[in-house]
Order: sequence, then C-alpha cells, then structure tokens
Amino acid sequence: MQIAFLVAPEGVEQVELTDPWQAVTDNGDTPVLVSTAPGEIQAFNHLDKADTFPVDRTVADASVEEFGALVLPGGVANPDFLRMDEKAVAFVRGFVEAGKPVASICHGPWTLVEAGVVRGRTLTSWPSLRTDIRNAGGEWVDEQVKVCEGGPSTFITSRKPDDLKAFCEAFTAEFAKASGG
Repeated sequence: MQIAFLVAPEGVEQVELTDPWQAVTDNGDTPVLVSTAPGEIQAFNHLDKADTFPVDRTVADASVEEFGALVLPGGVANPDFLRMDEKAVAFVRGFVEAGKPVASICHGPWTLVEAGVVRGRTLTSWPSLRTDIRNAGGEWVDEQVKVCEGGPSTFITSRKPDDLKAFCEAFTAEFAKASGG
C-alpha cells in the first residue's frame, strides 16, 4: 500500500518524517513524499536546518485514490505552510471524506483543523494546539497517542518526538487494519 506523507517545502521536523517513514517501510508499505512544490523539501531539527529530501509527487499531481493512508508530520512551520495551501487542505480533507486513516504528530493537526475535519473528534498534539482543536469542535487530550475512530476516517495523533515509538506502532496497526492486513 502507498502511504502519502504530506509536507511543505520547508519546516518539517526531520525525526517526525524519518521515523514514521521507516515504520511504513518496515511494515512493507511504500511511503511517498508529497509536497506543495516539486524538488526537495528542507527538514529541520527544531529551528536548525537538517537534511533535504526529494519530493516524489506534488499535491497538484497526487490523488487520494492512489494512497491507502496519510501521515502529517509536524514541525512548527510545516503545517502552518500547508494550511495556507488550498490544494494541500483539500488533499487532507479528501482522505477523511474517503474514510482513509490519517496519522498526525505534534503541530501536524493544524492542517486537520484547517481542513474542517476535527469537529466531534478526539485528538492529541503539541499542547499549543489545544485551543485551536477545541475551537474547531474537537476534544484535545494530553496522551502519548490517541486513536479516534469516531468519524469517517480513523485519526491517530501524538504530541511530540518523544512519543514517536508509540505513534508509529499505533498508526502502522491502524493502517494494516484499513488495508485488510
């Protein structure tokens, strides 16, 4: 199964991209880096530039139908850039409307808020997003990982890089269930 990793051209927290990417690969699935622009994305270690990664597909050239699930890594700037891009927001909304699972960590749920898909859902995130999630009609909890099956698609969310092990275990299990595995 192909798994979309949606990131902006810069600002993604590197470990929140690379650890889930490795978990998807280890699970036998194919990660695909989708961004709002072609070329490479610039990852960060908090506020310092880290590595660059090649974009596999732009959001304009990608379709929800070709993927089984979506991962939204964090980083402060990454989701802020994504939520300002109408095609990226529509791409995220498309996964939810199609009933496909969405995994998001740290600041990643900002894009879910912008897509208008958190009403009635329970999520966790970096603590500074709790008011945004509540204002969008969602419930925010302070948990290592939260799996919410209460809507058309399952949301798997985590708070921060320290939660990556639990996050990766939870979302790979949910992705396997969604693919019938």
